[in-house]
This record gives sequence, C-alpha cells and structure tokens, in this order.
Amino acid sequence: MQKLTVTIFILLTASLATAQQDTSSVMDEVIITSQRKAQKELNIPYSTQSVSKTYFENYQPRSTAEALMGVNGVFIQKTNHSGGSPFLRGLTGNQTLILVDGIRLNNATFRYGPNQYLNTIDAFTISKIEVAKGTGSVQYGSDAIGGVLQVFTKEPNYSIEKSKWTGTAVSKYMSGDMEKTVRGEVNYTSKKAATIIGATYRNFGDLIGGDTTGKQSPSGYKEFALDAKSKFLLQTNVELTLAHQFLKQQHVPVYHKVVLENFAVNEFDPQQRMLNYAKLNFKNNHEWISNIEMIASWQQTLEGRNSRKKGGITLRRERDEINTFAFTTDISSRFSEVWSANSGVELYNDKVNSIREDVNIQRGAKSTLRGLYPDNSQYGNYSLYSLHHLAFNKWIIESGIRYNAFSIIISDSALGKVKINPSSFVYNASLLYKITQKQSIYLTFNTGYRAPNVDDMGTLGIVDFRYEVPTANLAPERSNNIELGYKLLTKKLAATLSGYYMHLNNLIARVKREGQHMNGYPVYKKENVDEGYIKGFETEIDYKPVKGWHIKGNIAYNYGQSLSRNEPLRRIPPLNGRVAGSYHHYKWFGSAELLFASKQNRLAQGDKDDNRIPKDGTPGWKVLNVYAGYSFTNFKFNLGLQNLFNEDYRTHGSGINGVGRSAWMSLKCNF
Repeated sequence: MQKLTVTIFILLTASLATAQQDTSSVMDEVIITSQRKAQKELNIPYSTQSVSKTYFENYQPRSTAEALMGVNGVFIQKTNHSGGSPFLRGLTGNQTLILVDGIRLNNATFRYGPNQYLNTIDAFTISKIEVAKGTGSVQYGSDAIGGVLQVFTKEPNYSIEKSKWTGTAVSKYMSGDMEKTVRGEVNYTSKKAATIIGATYRNFGDLIGGDTTGKQSPSGYKEFALDAKSKFLLQTNVELTLAHQFLKQQHVPVYHKVVLENFAVNEFDPQQRMLNYAKLNFKNNHEWISNIEMIASWQQTLEGRNSRKKGGITLRRERDEINTFAFTTDISSRFSEVWSANSGVELYNDKVNSIREDVNIQRGAKSTLRGLYPDNSQYGNYSLYSLHHLAFNKWIIESGIRYNAFSIIISDSALGKVKINPSSFVYNASLLYKITQKQSIYLTFNTGYRAPNVDDMGTLGIVDFRYEVPTANLAPERSNNIELGYKLLTKKLAATLSGYYMHLNNLIARVKREGQHMNGYPVYKKENVDEGYIKGFETEIDYKPVKGWHIKGNIAYNYGQSLSRNEPLRRIPPLNGRVAGSYHHYKWFGSAELLFASKQNRLAQGDKDDNRIPKDGTPGWKVLNVYAGYSFTNFKFNLGLQNLFNEDYRTHGSGINGVGRSAWMSLKCNF
C-alpha cells in the first residue's frame, strides 16, 4: 500500500508540473463556511473542501456521511451500518463541529469519539456540504478544534414568470436487498414565494461485506424523513425563510456489540432529529450594516437504546431527549473597498432529559432508573464574535475574536448539584499573498477550544467497552493550530498543498480506575489529563485535460502523539486518499474512483483495548468503484458498481466492514 500511495503522489505531482502552463477552462468554487461570507476558494487562507449537489445526484451516496468518503482530509469511521463519523485533522465527535444551514447540530450530549449524528440529515435534502479544516472556533464557537462541516439544504427558487408547480420522484435499489429507497419532492415557485416539500423512505438490508465477510447481520434498519422549506420576499430587501426537517431511524443494530460482546439485542430505536427554524434576512446599503441575518430555531434529538445480553432476562431501554432553542444574529459590514466584517451574537440553550427502564422479559416487571445522563440538565452556550476581512492589492488578511460563556447545571444523585460557568476567548489571524492571479500562498494561526458538556460530566453507564462514571471538575480543551498552504487555479487545473501542526492541551480523556469493575466492564472517569499534537499534510489536484474529461486525486496524512502518555493519540486515521476520473458528454457520464488507505498500526492503549480494531492494527485497503448515468427529457438513470475487487475491508476504528462487490441503480423522474 505504501508503494501504491507513493506512486500516486508522484503521478499527481508530475501532472501538476506539466499542466501549469495550460489555461483553457475555469474551475472556481465559492465557499461560505470558512469565513462566514462568500469568497472564492483561491482567496481563502484556509484549507477547505466541498461536495456539490451534482455529486449527490450522480453518485447517489447511501448516506450523508458516505458522501464524504474520499473527500480530501475527511476520513469516515462507521461504528455500524447507519453510522458515519467524520474525522477532520485526526479529530471527530465533539471535537469537530457540524452545522445545518448555519445552526449547530452539536449539542450537550455529543460524545467524545465517533458518533452517528451526521446521518440524521437526509442526503436527498442536501444542496452542498462545505468543510473547513483546522479552523472554526472563532467563526462558530465551541467544538471546532478539528474544523467545521456545514450542510446546506436545498433552496426553493423564485420565478421570473408565472407561478407553477413541479416535482421529482426518485427510486433506488441496491443488490442483495441492501437498499430500497423512494423519494418524492414537489416545488412551488412564484415571483415572491417559493416552496419545496419532500419525503424519503429507505429500507436498508443487512450489509454484505467483501470476499470473506459475507452478510453482516444484524445491520439493516428503516428510515423515514420529511422536509419543507418556504421563502417569502416580503420586500425588495427583506426575505423570510421557514424550514422544517425530520428524520427517524428505527431498530438500528450496533453490529459489533451483537457479534463481539454477547448481546442478543443492541440497537438504537429510535434515532430521531427534528429541526424547525425561521430566518429573516435584511439587505441594506449602509456601510456599517450591509446585511443582517437572524435565525430562531428549535432542534430536538431523540435517541433510544435497547440492549439485552444473550441468555439474559432484562431488557434495558434508555431514552435521551435534547431540546435546543437558539437565536443567532450575524451583521455584515463593509467599511471601505478593502475592509469588510461579520459580527454577531449566538445564544443556544439545551435541556437534557434522560431515563432508563429495565424490563423483565419473563414477568413483564418494569423498574425506572437513572438514565445515561442526569435528567433535566441545562446547558447554555452564549457568545459574541467579530470577524474582519481586509484585501490590499495582492494581500488578504483575515482576523477575528470570539468570547464564549457557558452555564452548565447538573443535578444528580451521583454528583449532587453542580453548576459551572466556563468561558473562553479565542482569536485567529491569517495572511494570504497572491503570487499571481492564479496562485496564492497563505499562513494561518487559529486558537480553538471545546467546553465540557453534559456527556463529559454526567455519563453513568456502559459506553463502548467500558463503564463510565460522572465527574464534576472539568475545564475546556484548547488548541493552537498553524498551517502553511499553497493554491493554484488555472483554466484546466486546480491544486492545493498544505501542511499543519496542531498543539492540543487540557484534553479530556477517560482515565481507568484501577481495580474497579461494574457489570464485568472496567470503570473509567473523564479528566483533563492529556496534552499532545497532531501534524500532517494534504494535497489535491483537479485537472481537466480536454473538454469532458476530469481527473482528480488527493492524499491526506495525520500523525498524532500524546505527550502526557508518550503514545499515539487515539483513532488517528491512516494515510488515505482518492484517485478518480470521469467523462461527461451532453446527456451521459461515466466515472471510476479508487479509494485507498494504508495500514494503521500506530495504536494508543485505548485503541488496543477497542474490540473494533484488530490486534495488529487495521489493515490497509483499496476499493474500486465505477459509476454511469444517462439523462432523458424527463428521466435520469444512474448506475453504480462498488468494490469491483470485492475487497474485504473496514475503515480504521469502525465496528463493521465496508460493502463488498455490489451494484445499485436509480431512476429519477421530473414532472
């Protein structure tokens, strides 16, 4: 595998060297997330990536997380078939921030390590995903140590002609009954109002792995989603948006628990998310206030967990409900031709309800107990920020500050009544120099942080392969990140190269309580005990040699080390990347991609104790996928052939193997 990746790197570098002189078509991406304002990617002094609406339509990813497979610098771990936790700069879970239309998905119970919450966003509702790596705490607040991943959902469009209704219907089938999907969508458009309403139903069968794995049972589940978004042009410069998102997954098995830990039942039921928001946008010509965006939102996440050991008579039912009410305001200013700014306030408040019920399946007797988290916990997250953007000839300067305060209230028999008010002040500064109109080089420095949440402080129960107990004294995690990068954009070629170093301190880690066990599991407690660093590089080349042809390739590498424990940091992804080629011609397209990862045998003790990771580390792998599509007047047909070599593989840290040789087809109808 090392020989393979070195060869790919040499070929990509050679392509870059030979193609720099060619200037015959334009590739230019506009990114919002990294700076809270629209900016061309060439002029952004950060490392960014995006996944377009066209990608979703052509490649039909099974889930939102799987749409990010192969994106440069993003590594996807899958605890189960419905899972998919993105790693940015070697970090995941509550150390990376996920946004939906500018609203935080992260809440008071986001776990340390991989989680499944990205997959509570219906992939059929997405118009674009943006990723900003190594930055985000100043722009968006707590948790953005590894970076920010923002999902933008589809926008209804106004009509310049008469009002009308249109619609689409999509069906998809995957071999082995691994997926059966139907999606319906209707659109209304007029000069001053527009609406999009959609519903999705998905039935996922057990995942069939590669050549030696076969069917991984139980791993299938069902999913239903509903979405609606309306826009109203109240005045020429005033727009109101109302949106609703709902997704529910039922009986989602945690595969490795059933197979490796003697469970007869271990599942999420339900896994559910609902988001309602109203957004008001004012445009103004005043230099101090050129635009105001206000968002009021209510988001509810519901997670049920059912578990029973083989031969056991007790079925444990756990249920966590988190209601998040938020209000945010962002004010755009343009003080001069060279100086603009974004400033604002963000107010989030989480209420956590958690309960557990043990049921004797023989007698039907029930007992109500403390849930995984202290019931009625409160988590307030309040902040002020100001970001400034300056452009002088060939120089672009970005800088910003944020003050974040928290109010965390937990009342629990194990902890007593605990109230803490951590706060944090963070800043960033970036400098970009335009070598030419087609090349730029940048240097950026970011401070980041993550405040402790209810999951850190109040967890009591079995988590993965350990039993956690609560703690009352935790401080925010902090980071310092420096990055040097180069960007190139010609009419045929786009290329990036970046290297970074991130120092992490005050990290919250699970500490084993020696000699203590509960229900056969070792006991752990979280403490601010760790310090370490992550360093690495990322490079990507996007080349269009002739009309219709498109060649892309990327490689990412992370190296993490704990200075406190003198061992690797946990779950650091291996060297990984993607090489892809595609051809588009009027009504049809075809493409092929090779995804790969090297062996990861640099393991922390926590990795060695994790039953999802093989004793000698996770083996390297390479997977070849092929896709094609054809568009008729009102129909579009797509086909995918996955893992043609039938490779038996899993991404590092996952609890289930990847899909084996398989095929899917989809049909989209416009009416």
